Amino acid sequence: MSMWRNVGSAAVVKVGVMGLTGLIGLVTSRMIIQSFGVEAYAQYGLLASLPTLLPFADLGLAAVVINAVAESDDPRRDPKMRRALLSTVRLLLIASAVIVAVAFLLTLLDAWPKILGEGLMPGGNVVAGICLALFGISLPLTLGPRILIGLGRNTTQIATQVITAPLIFVLIGICVFFGVQADQYIAVAAYLASTVVAAIALAIAARLISPQLGTLAREVFHVRRAPGVPVVNMAWPMLVQLLALPVAMQTGRILVSHLGGVSELAEYNLGYQIFGIALQTISAAGVALWPIFAKARATGRVESPWVPTFWFLGGGLVIAGGMAAISPWLATTISDGALALSWPLILSFVVFVALQSAKYPVGMYMTDLAGLRFQVLPTIIMIPIALGGSWLLIPVLGAAGNLIAVSFAVAVCQVVPNLIYVRFDVRRRRAAAVEAEAETVAG
Repeated sequence: MSMWRNVGSAAVVKVGVMGLTGLIGLVTSRMIIQSFGVEAYAQYGLLASLPTLLPFADLGLAAVVINAVAESDDPRRDPKMRRALLSTVRLLLIASAVIVAVAFLLTLLDAWPKILGEGLMPGGNVVAGICLALFGISLPLTLGPRILIGLGRNTTQIATQVITAPLIFVLIGICVFFGVQADQYIAVAAYLASTVVAAIALAIAARLISPQLGTLAREVFHVRRAPGVPVVNMAWPMLVQLLALPVAMQTGRILVSHLGGVSELAEYNLGYQIFGIALQTISAAGVALWPIFAKARATGRVESPWVPTFWFLGGGLVIAGGMAAISPWLATTISDGALALSWPLILSFVVFVALQSAKYPVGMYMTDLAGLRFQVLPTIIMIPIALGGSWLLIPVLGAAGNLIAVSFAVAVCQVVPNLIYVRFDVRRRRAAAVEAEAETVAG
């Protein structure tokens, strides 16, 4: 019951947040298209999606933070947990500096048009650099949402996201109202809003585990006086996956930009905006399972992900089917008739959402070291399957070709292998639990 309360509350809050932010996002998209044009909207989607290509920026340390907090009996006083957070913050500060330096270098070399393709407007080189630099600067703030998830407060961190869309709307609306020619820079609003949200989540997390983060802030630059703990063993398999997954799954906009052109890219952006509501709801509910499985491992209990997997699959199909039914109307309303979603693209999104739904419960179960290591090789194999399939299918099927290739890669390299692993792992853990209980009774 605790599991379903956490999952259900996360899903309900996410639906509420997505309902509000989705509505505001639709109005914002229409405002962008009407005020700045389809080209500006295409670049906005392209640049705003850069963080999805860089989930590895946190070096896989999310697993360290969530597991350390979830497994702690007293997060306010646990020195082991604080030392894990200390090591994490130090590495995040280094990663932040590297990303800012890379953003400056790519901008200086005028490399962004080559990387992002035709979807980048003339003069967009500087804007792309600014967006990446802002992302790097805000990276250490992501500690807050991870702590909230580990505390089982996933609904709280989801609720903080409610101000993202209104803030973007206000920033872009100001430009429209005052006639500012900001068509190149509207994507910057998304990064400023994300930074504010992350800062709020960190402030809430700091209060919940006070005085841990205050102590951490005083110790972070005193490496010898306040040593951390080894985190690489847990972080590296997560990091490898975070390096591979965006290449396999999040390069769609860039591939469509190169192989399909601006109109296909705009349609792809619109489809992701509509079906993103389903994807983000499933993701929020799925992440709520992580601390539950981590706490169960720490206490020696066996929590099986089988039942949640079936419920998630069914829920994903229902949500995606509903979005598919109204997507033609939404596309026409958002774009003021300038864009339409093809049925191959709509059906591809439904399949993609269903597969993402099915993989979440087993993926959250496999967040221990053994489970994370198992996922490394299949995730790497996803890259040639997804990229090769996209390269062949996008010229033939347009934007839908990318989703078809990625969905096939997810099914073959994530859903099926992970289900097989979990089947044997649950059986092994239950047998070990029975054996331990028998030894206790005999003793």
